[in-house]
Amino acid sequence: MALPPSTANWHWKNKNVTPWAKDWLKRELTTLSVTGDKEGESVSISEVTSVEGDVELGQRKSKLLTIFDCDVRMRWSGTTSTGDEVKGTLSIPEVSHEIICDGLSDFVFNWVLETASNAEVNAIYKLARTQLQSAIETKLSTLPGSIIATHSKDIHISGTSTPVSGTATPTPAAAKAATPLGAKKAAPETTKGVNTTTVTVEPTFQASADDIYSLLTDEKKIPAWTRNAAVSQAKPDTEYSLFGGGVKGKYVSLTPGKEVVQTWILQSPTWPSGHAATLTTTLDQGSDSTKVTFSLAGVPLGMEDEIRRNLEGYYVHGFKSIGYVPISVSRPVHSSSSRSRSSSPRQKRSSKNGAATLQEETLPPPPSLFFPAAIIGTLVLVAALAVPLLTSSSTPIPPRST
Repeated sequence: MALPPSTANWHWKNKNVTPWAKDWLKRELTTLSVTGDKEGESVSISEVTSVEGDVELGQRKSKLLTIFDCDVRMRWSGTTSTGDEVKGTLSIPEVSHEIICDGLSDFVFNWVLETASNAEVNAIYKLARTQLQSAIETKLSTLPGSIIATHSKDIHISGTSTPVSGTATPTPAAAKAATPLGAKKAAPETTKGVNTTTVTVEPTFQASADDIYSLLTDEKKIPAWTRNAAVSQAKPDTEYSLFGGGVKGKYVSLTPGKEVVQTWILQSPTWPSGHAATLTTTLDQGSDSTKVTFSLAGVPLGMEDEIRRNLEGYYVHGFKSIGYVPISVSRPVHSSSSRSRSSSPRQKRSSKNGAATLQEETLPPPPSLFFPAAIIGTLVLVAALAVPLLTSSSTPIPPRST
């Protein structure tokens, strides 16, 4: 007997969106272009020559899942500071859900330079392998959200749960990667007809608040962790641009070493046109580290996972790439052998709300050594008394006759 549509849809349903995804990749990747430090330097994706693979949108128990694995090949071109043209090819053998959504591995970029090498050409080739590559990664990260935004209405019938682009059950690698970061969601809000919520990420860095503030606002320092050109005057009511134009907005207020408030607009098909969120970054410096709170209010419902990955991947891991490693403060575990076992705490693991924590458990006192010592002492005493008795009861040796 066939299941009712609502029941069947609750268990599993798929939609093949491969033709749409190929068109999306060809259209979106060819919009990417970056400029170099010297006047006239630029590089862009000129053509996507092939996309091989499958792309699907699935539903499992009312949760939407993106399923894709593609081999993408393209041509790129650039212009040197002297006006000469530079050409080459690029292949990305794996553009997959596991890389973008689960973070199980990194993209592999196979760059080929077809133009004869010289100093100016090499500068463009380097620009392609750094800034253009970063722009491609940023664009590809929006693919899962675009699939859901475009096709969810055709597959998401039953229930009212929020579509997600990640897996139904996070993989161990993805869970591990997210361990030092906190991601919180506030109650839904409504902004200009768009249902929104707030996504918060709270890493802690072993650095001063002033250093982190400078990295967030100084136009000359921002490219170190974004791997892209930036525009930032760090003054209220001035515009800024990050990740080669992937994120834009205006500064609202700035308190050096304490807080940055700015409007935040993602340049992506999944982001509602004309909609701006507000990113409030607060810096709380401790004795040897600084807690950074990225709180983005106004995130459209359904984009929470995508935006959280963007904050963690491009902000937090961007800092990590230049040596600002996220840390988590935990209770030290002492293992010195000079401490008395009877007073040493033992650490045991417990789980609360899915997070591993450490708890102290006092070890029971060691067994007393009194009774074994008493027994040994008694045996020694008995042996000492027995020796004279045995000696006195033995037969005397007769004297030697002369």
